[in-house]
Order: sequence, then structure tokens, then C-alpha cells
Amino acid sequence: MTTRVQSPAPLDLISVPSPQPKEADYAGRVQLLAELHEEIRFCRRCVVAGYLAQANTVGATRGRIGDRLMVVGQAPGHLSVERGVPFAGPGGVILDRWLQQAGFSPGALHREVYLSALTRCDPGKHPRGSGDRKPSPPELALCRPYLLRELDLVRPRVILPVGGMAIAAFLGPQRLEDVIGEAFERNGALLIPLPHPSGVSRWLNDPGHQRLLAQALARLGEWRLECSG
Repeated sequence: MTTRVQSPAPLDLISVPSPQPKEADYAGRVQLLAELHEEIRFCRRCVVAGYLAQANTVGATRGRIGDRLMVVGQAPGHLSVERGVPFAGPGGVILDRWLQQAGFSPGALHREVYLSALTRCDPGKHPRGSGDRKPSPPELALCRPYLLRELDLVRPRVILPVGGMAIAAFLGPQRLEDVIGEAFERNGALLIPLPHPSGVSRWLNDPGHQRLLAQALARLGEWRLECSG
């Protein structure tokens, strides 16, 4: 019988590092990130702790040193695990479409963006069958160091927290309508929250919420033009 570890204390908000490059040379950061990806790939922390029956981190992370834009979701879904690619399901299609609205080319999500998540294993379906199960606080705590190390190595200029859990990790508990459409400066980096691109969510059924999403994508588009100018 597996013994569960004691639940951790509430997590602090994620601290965003400056987008300025670290002192380590580029090649060194590339090597450190490759080692981190390999560590994530073979992670079994939640299995050992008894939170998951099986680890499935194959579709958890994708990206490179030099990616200026980072997307942080909740957790990979079963299609991401099956295909070995983050945001491989319908939500990824919608998210790529949103990036196109901001002026990015088709396919930019999987070509130009560092893709990460709060947790790195598919948490499975919700017990009631409506969408995916939300990772528990202990699971979030076990995976948090991976995200912090990614942020420290990649140093993105813009971070897109996608969905309520990711937004709360960076900004604290928030109503979506209070933060979608806004941009938050943190240590020289920009946070632009987005709703989760899930067919299960009804938040975007409201025309007013659609306008807030358009405002968020317009802010992202302004940043893209500033960087390309």
C-alpha cells in the first residue's frame, strides 16, 4: 500500500524572472534545458507519492532557449500524451487560432512558442465525467520546481497563463472577467492571461467575454509588432 505524503502548504505566486539573458552562455543554457527536459520525461514523483497510478509526461513540455513567448497551461491531456506533443488536442487548435488573431502565422503555437504546464502528467478525467480532473495542490507542489527552472532558463518576454488554474498560479485567485484583456508587467516580462480554450468551458459563450479575449489578443499583437519592428 502506497503512503501519501503530507499535503504541502499553499504555494506562493510564481515569480517571473527578468527576460534579460542569464550570465551563463547560450550553449550552457541549451544544455541545462535539455537536461531538464530529460528529467521531466522520467519523472515519477506523483507515482511514488501515490497521486497517480502511472506517469505520462511525454506530451508535457516543448520549446527552446530563445523562445520569447511561453504558454503555461494546467496539465497535458490524453491526446498530448498519445501524440507526444503539448496542446495536441482541440484546445491546441483553438489556441493556435487565437495566436493567428494576434498576427502569428498558422502553426506558430508548436513552432515558435515554449509550451509548459503547471503539472506534467495527464491527471485523467474528472470523476463526474465533465472534462479533465484538476491537479491537486500536492501535485502542483511536486511539479512547481520544473516550471520555475524553465522560467529561469528560457526567460520569456511574454507569458500566457491559460485557464483559471494557471492564472491563479501567477496572479492569485481571480475572476476571468477581471483579468482577461489586461496585461501585467512582472520584472520586465509581460503576463497576458487567456481563458482555457476548452469546449467544456462555457465562459466564452458570453459576447462580453469574447470581447475581453479579443482585447487580450490585441495586446499580444501589439507586443508582437513591437518586437518585430
